[in-house]
Amino acid sequence: MTADIQPQTAADSPGRGRPDRRRRVPLRTKLAFSSGGFQEGMVVAGRLTTLIFYNQVLGVSAALCGVAYLIASIVDAVSDPMVGAISDRFRSRWGRRHPLMLMSALPIAISFYFLYQPVSGLSEGALFAWQVCFLVLLRIATSFHNIPRDALGAELTDDYHERTSVFGWYNVVATGAAVGLSLLVLNAVFPSTPEFSNGLLDPNRYVILAGFGAVVVLAAVLVCTFGTADQIPHLHATTRRRFNFRDHYGELRQLLANRSFVSVTASWLTIAAAQGVLDMVNIFTWIWVYDLSTEQFSVLAFAKIPGIFVALPLAAWMTRRFDKKPTVIFTSAVSAVLVAFPHVLRLAGLFPGNDSALLLPLLFGPLFVGYALVTVMAIVVDSQLVDIADDHELRTGSRAEGTIFSVREFAMKATEGFGGLIGGFGLELIRFPQNAEAEGVSAGTLTGLLVMSGPLCLVIYGVGILFMMLYRLNASRHEEIMTVLEARRAARATGAGGG
Repeated sequence: MTADIQPQTAADSPGRGRPDRRRRVPLRTKLAFSSGGFQEGMVVAGRLTTLIFYNQVLGVSAALCGVAYLIASIVDAVSDPMVGAISDRFRSRWGRRHPLMLMSALPIAISFYFLYQPVSGLSEGALFAWQVCFLVLLRIATSFHNIPRDALGAELTDDYHERTSVFGWYNVVATGAAVGLSLLVLNAVFPSTPEFSNGLLDPNRYVILAGFGAVVVLAAVLVCTFGTADQIPHLHATTRRRFNFRDHYGELRQLLANRSFVSVTASWLTIAAAQGVLDMVNIFTWIWVYDLSTEQFSVLAFAKIPGIFVALPLAAWMTRRFDKKPTVIFTSAVSAVLVAFPHVLRLAGLFPGNDSALLLPLLFGPLFVGYALVTVMAIVVDSQLVDIADDHELRTGSRAEGTIFSVREFAMKATEGFGGLIGGFGLELIRFPQNAEAEGVSAGTLTGLLVMSGPLCLVIYGVGILFMMLYRLNASRHEEIMTVLEARRAARATGAGGG
């Protein structure tokens, strides 16, 4: 009979005692959990090429590319909360998170491969349909890994600061993976050649991206899933609930009545949209405004390296010194200014010309600090979402890590989705040519690229910061919440033991 006991229930039984919910998580577990960041890092590296591949290489109009991202984002808005709810309610002897994570491995790899390997000879309309199909499949598949994985991370500890460490390690590894894989993609997969001064315009190199990326995402999902399987006994024991739409949307209504949840959700989605515009449009800006080769703008990846080393200790220090809300507001504001700084100066005519030796240092120098602060912000937002799960349990008696972290997943994909939508229609609005390599780009169009990369992103970031000001939780309030929750859990355990 023992073999049939679910690990979560067994770990929570009166005979074995309740697990220490405020424990320090072992470093090995943090690293195994963080290995899933290589999957996200590979998707980020691929994202550098997606819009330019479909628009400039395959000839799909920028507006249609924007519509593809819009469709994918609409699907995400429906599917991500559902995946979160399914993960919260799923039951098996291997827990409620790990089976879904494992199930996602092959679909992620297959959809990544075919997104960058469409069938030859397709018309523009058929290419658009292909992009929509595999973009949507990739995003749904990644949801079935990322949302249960993030919910797993939220369950590892109840300690207010230790959970910052758990997600800090994840964000550091994910950033490092994105840096390393982006450098590899830009310099090894898409090097400049005599035929293509910018390797991203070489159609023959995308099969390498497709195959390599599929292997990386498959390996990352498997390592993360099996590497954290020994933590199943330490996760929250919850009552068995079958998934149904009425309960699902009821829980969403309860979350939307939580001011802190709405604050983080709106802030994170808004800032993700700004980052998405940068990710999509900056490739065009580097190539046609600043006349950089793939090797030159791969320096951008190096700008993220300091953040790998300083973000985790900086996030820990700032949240202990200033708490989480002020940390997010400060890091968001400063990083937005630094990221937009070169483009605003170029618009004002105060930035060095493309032939200047100062171009690369001034273009990428501010980003060394800016990207480190972006990583700090991401770490702290993840930690805030776990605090909201505690607040939600206090209010409703139900934990909803999966549903809550579906917001994080939606925000991560909104980086590509809304970024692609705004970027695609923005390129159409400024009349960016379909074949810019042959036709050239007008001065007005170049100005449009700078406006999207600079002032527009500053405005969007500013809106996100305003939303964050509505957040209510802090360290003292969280301590009050945990005192009540621990008393409730102890009472339930005593009642179960007495029964």
